[in-house]
Amino acid sequence: MTQQRRVLNRLRRARGQLDAVITAVEAGDPCRDIVTQLAAVSSALDRAGYAIVANAMKECLIDAEGGETTPEELERLFMMLA
Repeated sequence: MTQQRRVLNRLRRARGQLDAVITAVEAGDPCRDIVTQLAAVSSALDRAGYAIVANAMKECLIDAEGGETTPEELERLFMMLA
């Protein structure tokens, strides 16, 4: 499975989890259940973001000219996720 496919799967999973959070809020579900599901959404998005940045770092290292993404840019992207 390609890296892009893995990221898309993570994002789709996060979208499904977010839909579940919205449904739970609309239904008046217990706060504990909503917060637990929201934490899962956040984690899924974080993992997708880290995977995207990690892939960009690999591509940057492989590309002898550094590509369009500088090391400084990669650091800024990574810190946005932290």
